[in-house]
Amino acid sequence: MVVQPYPTIEQVVNTARTKIQVTEEELAEARKRRTAIANALRKEFSGSRVYYNGSVAHGDALTPLTDVDLGIVIADPRREYGPGKKGPTQLQERAAAAIRRELADTYEDLRIEFRGRKRSILIRFRDPIRPGLPDFTADVIVAIDNASGEGLYIPRFTGWDRSDPEAHTRMIAEANKRTEAIFARTIRLLKHWNRMNGDTLCTWNIKALALSAGIASGSLITAMRTWFDYAIESLKQGETQDPAGVSDKPIKLKATRTEVLGRLRDASARLEKAVELDQAGFPVLACKELADMFNDPNMLPAPAHANLLREGVRFHAKPSSTFGAPALITSTPTPAATPVRSWGVR
Repeated sequence: MVVQPYPTIEQVVNTARTKIQVTEEELAEARKRRTAIANALRKEFSGSRVYYNGSVAHGDALTPLTDVDLGIVIADPRREYGPGKKGPTQLQERAAAAIRRELADTYEDLRIEFRGRKRSILIRFRDPIRPGLPDFTADVIVAIDNASGEGLYIPRFTGWDRSDPEAHTRMIAEANKRTEAIFARTIRLLKHWNRMNGDTLCTWNIKALALSAGIASGSLITAMRTWFDYAIESLKQGETQDPAGVSDKPIKLKATRTEVLGRLRDASARLEKAVELDQAGFPVLACKELADMFNDPNMLPAPAHANLLREGVRFHAKPSSTFGAPALITSTPTPAATPVRSWGVR
């Protein structure tokens, strides 16, 4: 009997990322609903422009897909809105009413919320895009051009903040093109890792760090190593700044910096161990390190215990080995924790 070679860690992560990427059916339905919202907004605000952002626009959406993001830059020829002038509330009221008016016949249980929210109008379709999934939602930003500088003014409760989501989407599109989609695939893997391991970084922080990390085309393993190395060094210095250079506020962490750096360092160490084991000819043990790193047996299961034992014996018999002993190669494997599904988020 011919024994098939065990896959390399690059092959393993490529297989894993196909299990979490959004399906074409999900994308088609999400784009349909996004277009319906955009058309309603264009109809209400003549002379305005719509932009798309978030995971669908950036090409890194996960399955199951449960939300979509877009904004409208509202024409303001008389300069009525902005800091020191009118806040966004009236514009949000008009946008919400227009969306309700144009979509309510199609989505009979539609719910729209914006009062008390920090930035977006939240649309609850109350109609999952596939049976068995949670509700599908949309986040809509009403914005105005910054007449005296770069970017836009976007809502911050009843006031305004500077940002440039249009530039962010352009920067990510350029990174995807330059890396031949490795950028988006890496982001997808990192988003899933983050959600399965404490969710200490918001998605935009992951992407903002990646834009400065120097990710190149080629290997997903190399791209992830590049990101972890850069993210650790960058966050040691402080919170992540806006890669477009427009917002004067850094991206907030979702946990203490100590906790965030601890999780990053632990994941980076497992990834480096996987690379060393793979290069030394121990692909089974390398895959086990990756499985422990991602912490989701549905997406990347650990190798069979028999395979771990076999390769563990060979590993310990190698006199030149300088590695620490891999986990669970001589003991009975513990039951895997119930995985948390990775939802499509901003």
